[in-house]
Amino acid sequence: MRKTLTTLAVAVTGLVSTAFAQQDPQFTQFMHVKQAYNPGYVGTSDAICFGAMYRQQWVSFPGAPKTGLFAFDMPVAALHGGVGFYFANDQLGNDNTNMARLAYAFHVPLGASGTGKLSFGLDGGILQKRINGTWVPPQTLNDPSIPNNQATGAPALNKLSPDLGFGIYYTIPNKMYVGVSMTHLGAQDLKGATQGVTLVPYNPGYKLQFDIARHYYVIAGYTFKLDEGAYHKLTPNIKVKSDGSSTQLDVNLTYMYNNMIWLGASYRLQDAVAPMIGYVAPFGLKVGYSYDVTMSKLNGYSSGTHEIMLGYCFKPKVKPNVSSHTNVRFLED
Repeated sequence: MRKTLTTLAVAVTGLVSTAFAQQDPQFTQFMHVKQAYNPGYVGTSDAICFGAMYRQQWVSFPGAPKTGLFAFDMPVAALHGGVGFYFANDQLGNDNTNMARLAYAFHVPLGASGTGKLSFGLDGGILQKRINGTWVPPQTLNDPSIPNNQATGAPALNKLSPDLGFGIYYTIPNKMYVGVSMTHLGAQDLKGATQGVTLVPYNPGYKLQFDIARHYYVIAGYTFKLDEGAYHKLTPNIKVKSDGSSTQLDVNLTYMYNNMIWLGASYRLQDAVAPMIGYVAPFGLKVGYSYDVTMSKLNGYSSGTHEIMLGYCFKPKVKPNVSSHTNVRFLED
């Protein structure tokens, strides 16, 4: 279960002094949003790519997580690498986190024919943490120690912090990939406090501290061609995520037919099993859907998790260099 549940528990109980770890957003279709975990990925596809994803976790569970993201990346030959942009919004109850990051990756061709590509990536941006008082359980409506509690007039909590990440990524296009990375390198603390709430006399206000945990990732995948024409492919994918105190493992197996339709399933250790399906249009648009069947103790309270993915990639046409010269055999008067 995600550590951000601690955020919800703390906020709704109105504790005056708290600390908890930040947990990065979770995605079942992680193989389609590698940029979210590793900035070394940007530009390695040699195409201009846009991606979006929306995840509704634990449907019918009050205050359940909702996550959306947008990503863009492209190669830049003049920089010997690629650039990208990533934005994500993660909501859980009255806790709201926004992340916006710019990324650059330096590419090094590897192998005798240069088919492999080693990439070193760095991203930087901001992380915003907000407490949204519009989602407050009825039993805490009169608790002024909850930031932005509209029932009591408690001041809002809104904190910004710089955010850095680093990643190393290696790929042989259409064959394999592997990457290691870290997010929230600064492991910074966000603190917020008030001296009191005017609508409630003698109340000390709130004092909150957000401990943003450094996260570590390993992602990898390998594509097996099952026939000579490569109409049938099988790709196992894996993702390991850790914040130093807990580790999460996702294992996936995806079957692709004719580079157009894919079927797959993921297993998240002690959490969920997720079938998925997707389609790639001839003009580069891809659509994917997954459904998490909850296996934890929450299975009696939620209706599973829905996740939708959209992506579009294209390779710009490079105009050939046209040169001309004068034929000396034909002289003008």
